[in-house]
Amino acid sequence: MFFGTECAHCHAMQPLLERLEIEEGIHVELLEVWHNEKNAQLMHKLADGKCGSVPFLFNEKNGKYICGPANYPQIKEWAVGD
Repeated sequence: MFFGTECAHCHAMQPLLERLEIEEGIHVELLEVWHNEKNAQLMHKLADGKCGSVPFLFNEKNGKYICGPANYPQIKEWAVGD
């Protein structure tokens, strides 16, 4: 998940990502973009104009993404869905 340090929506999603790891064994890497230019460039490359804000979740295995806040069922589908 690409996030901003001061992003309230990003912080609200972190417990959902922890739940995903506990329940499904799926770890989501966190990459800060507001203070890390390298991560910001990667986010813009992966988002390819589809998303310009955080939180931004990108699944390297299936190419699915979530732009903006999401609930647990959406995150689980993003992580385990085909």
